[in-house]
Amino acid sequence: MSAVGELAQIVSRRDKRGPREKHPDNKVGLAFMTPWLLGLLGITILPMIASLVLSFTDYSMLAAPEWVGLENFQRMLGDTRLHNSLIVTFTYVIVGVPLQLAAALLLAVVLNQGMRGLSFYRSVFYLPSLLGGSVAISILWRQMFGASGLVNQLLGALGFENLPGWVSTPDTALWTIILLHVWTFGSPMIIFLAGLRQIPQMYYEAASVDGASKVAQFFRITIPLLTPIIFFNLVLQVINAFQTFTQAFVVSGGTGGPSDSTMFYTLYLYLKGFGQFDMGYASAMAWLLLVIVAIFTAINFFVSKFWVHYDD
Repeated sequence: MSAVGELAQIVSRRDKRGPREKHPDNKVGLAFMTPWLLGLLGITILPMIASLVLSFTDYSMLAAPEWVGLENFQRMLGDTRLHNSLIVTFTYVIVGVPLQLAAALLLAVVLNQGMRGLSFYRSVFYLPSLLGGSVAISILWRQMFGASGLVNQLLGALGFENLPGWVSTPDTALWTIILLHVWTFGSPMIIFLAGLRQIPQMYYEAASVDGASKVAQFFRITIPLLTPIIFFNLVLQVINAFQTFTQAFVVSGGTGGPSDSTMFYTLYLYLKGFGQFDMGYASAMAWLLLVIVAIFTAINFFVSKFWVHYDD
């Protein structure tokens, strides 16, 4: 039999096989995906559906839920403490995220200059992102910015007097938590550093030949070519900032004080759900937070077309 005939028989046998025989690896792929799919269903989708249903009920976790319709959402309109928590959270997001990204970009540019021991510095600067959301670091932060903490001791050594307890003063408590957020710049810094490595060096060489300064190169080359990475980090950090809980809980001792100056939205949600056992109202608050995050994300995507530059 000729080679052409043998090839024809092979093709014919392949055509006669069913769809499952054509893709024998489907079962293996589905088997590997099963744990993730079960987690998505049991840990994410079903709890979200249950939360949505509970948001229309009066549920104390001690008795069966009682349907109340839109009453929980109507209560939000007159809840001044909730309004204050939104102001605190918006301040944290609007101030903290840009400062964090600016610090991350600045350090990424410095590390991208080809210094020795880059991997060591990269690991050291990334460490705050791993530890910044932990209870231990939050406790340390509260001690550092206390009335007799390390910060006041250093300022006192420099001659400053009558220093306040930064975490116990309403005017400064929130800003200490914002500073903690800025300190956790490691994750966006690593992403910025990866983006900087992708910018062709020939652009900088051409700009240098034309007499452009380093500052001009940064704003005319680095920033425009890095805008997709900036946008990516911005979306991620905004979503994460809205979900901040541990730092506010630990620094304020779980009260949101002093005078609700650190009453983050997630902390108030926790106090309503697990402190006052008003789980129906807490579920409604959770869905309001989801809507707020979705709106901010949609705005970021809409505005991005005016300042994010892609290759095409």
